Amino acid sequence: MLHHKVFGTGQPLVILHGLFGMLDNWKTLARQWAENYQVILVDLPNHGRSPHVDEFSYAGMADAVVELIEHLELPPVYLMGHSMGGKAAMQLALDRNDLVAKLIVVDMAPRQYRRGHDDVFSALQAFDPAEVSDRKEAARLMAAYVSDPGIQLFLLKNLARNPAGGYQWRMNLPVITAQYENLIGPVGNFGDSFTGPALFLRGGRSGYVRDEDLDYIHDLFPAATLATVEGAGHWVHAERPEELSSLVTNFLAT
Repeated sequence: MLHHKVFGTGQPLVILHGLFGMLDNWKTLARQWAENYQVILVDLPNHGRSPHVDEFSYAGMADAVVELIEHLELPPVYLMGHSMGGKAAMQLALDRNDLVAKLIVVDMAPRQYRRGHDDVFSALQAFDPAEVSDRKEAARLMAAYVSDPGIQLFLLKNLARNPAGGYQWRMNLPVITAQYENLIGPVGNFGDSFTGPALFLRGGRSGYVRDEDLDYIHDLFPAATLATVEGAGHWVHAERPEELSSLVTNFLAT
């Protein structure tokens, strides 16, 4: 069963994080939305405190979230995902229309992407977590590949104390690395569709969702609307949380 945390009561809102992330990335916004909804934050497979699995695909992620939804005996949920979590949310909505009342996708399209994380993989593989003395040393070793302190901090949230001594990665880095091509691949097949309300949010400074992606989005999600959060890059929820919160709240309320 996927590790998860529940905040508040009401209509359930399930939130799926992005690649190298975990449910804690959404905790601040979850507490805000929990004033009106039951917010369920989820660690996706091979991330956070959820089980490590050998097969890592969007179909597998969607099935794991379906298992959680059914275990919690939830009515049709509001489902939101960012980046990798956005594709997992899209796959779930396409596979199981009956479980999703509304869909929100943050800065992700259903299309094929080019490789874009090789520097991150190099940074994560630059040291053995069991041999570093603290996070400062890990950040210093990462810096040759990822110089942005914010990205270093984001990645180092995955570094956990090993009961046997030293540190270890919470995420299943070997499987994520080996099956990365699955993550940049498309979701959806010809004839698939989710006809319920869908909101696609993109960062104005991010290139993840292009104007030309709209045709394919509407093929799969005919009721989808697109909103742009100006000034935000790919991490819309971290860079412009108030704007994102307002757009999501308005969408869910209508």
